[in-house]
Parts: sequence; structure tokens; C-alpha cells
Amino acid sequence: MKVALLGASGWIGSQLAIEAKARGHQVRALVRNPQRLKAEVDEVQQFDLENPQNLAQAIGDAEVLLVSVGGRATGKHQMVPATARLLLEQLPGTNIKRLLWVGGAGSLEVAPGVSLLSTEGFPVAYQDEAQAQGEALAIFRSMPQALEWTYISPAADIFPGERLGEYRVGKDNLLTDEQGNSRISVQDYAKAMLDEVEQKRFPNQRIGVAY
Repeated sequence: MKVALLGASGWIGSQLAIEAKARGHQVRALVRNPQRLKAEVDEVQQFDLENPQNLAQAIGDAEVLLVSVGGRATGKHQMVPATARLLLEQLPGTNIKRLLWVGGAGSLEVAPGVSLLSTEGFPVAYQDEAQAQGEALAIFRSMPQALEWTYISPAADIFPGERLGEYRVGKDNLLTDEQGNSRISVQDYAKAMLDEVEQKRFPNQRIGVAY
């Protein structure tokens, strides 16, 4: 499969590229600064979300677009919902048929109607990013579905670790283990996303993945 990856130079995007290549997919990396790209890919296309006029050209003939943007590197968190809107508006005019989005955990519910972001003790440093990711999810859910999308929230704690090859899938609820921890390695998060690329089990909905 031909996969375009927006944000391939980030720590999650890099792992998505590694997982996709390991499965034999062709990966086209869309990055603002190609020199920051560390993962091995098939093609590299310079692309800046702040100047997105060449989106169709950057994507080329890719069939699926994976998106890993958070605004953390620049501090411009509002680029997250802006990117979601931009892609949903412009991708129907390209070769892309499916969009898979690296979401946030903040909008997952710890109780009915209670988001993780709204709980006491949610880290202040991540509040703006979590809020922006929640706004992006609302855009996905509210805009006309001219494009198939899947928004994949990681566990509350996503970390560089081992690829265990297993994970659980939830919907809008925060998944926790028997000790009450919500965790997943970035390697197994990448596995979950590429599993969804290949299996197409959750079109037009948000899922959460955790151990």
C-alpha cells in the first residue's frame, strides 16, 4: 500500500514510518524539514502546514494518509484543529481515500461525561495540546464525511519502550489496567495504527488503544 505520512520526523511519526516499512508498505514522508527525518522511507516531500497550497502534489499517488501533528515543537497548538479542518476540506480532491489521525488522550472519558483533561492533576504542560486535539476530534465528528477517517487516541502514558505486539481497543473511554494505569509504548501504538490501516475495522470513529 502507498502511505503518506504527515509529521514523519516526530517521535510518534518516526515510529509509524518504521512500522509501515516493516510491513512492506511504501512510505512517502511529508515533513517541514527533511533534514530532521530519521526513519527510513521511500520518498521525502517537503511540506509546510503553514503554507499548504501544494497538498495534492505532496501526497502524490498515496492511498492512505497518516497524520501526526501536535504543535508541541512550535507551541502553535491551534494548528492541530486547523489541520484537521484543512485536510477534511481538501483531501477529497486528492488520491487519498482514508485518513488516520494520531489523537490525544485528554478527550477520553474517565467517567460518563468526564474527560481526562477535566480531571484534577492533568499536567498543565499538556493542557493546550490536549484541548487542541479535542477540538480536532470535534471537527472530525461534525464535518460531512466525504472522506473515511479514524482518530486513534493513545493511552494517557505513551512512551518509548518495547513492541509487545498486543494492546486493547476501546472507544471513548480511557482504558486502564488492573493497577489503574493507562499505558502503551509508542511501538505498540504504531502497531495499532497500522493494524487499522490494513484491517479497516473502525471507519469514521474515534478509538483508544492501551495495554
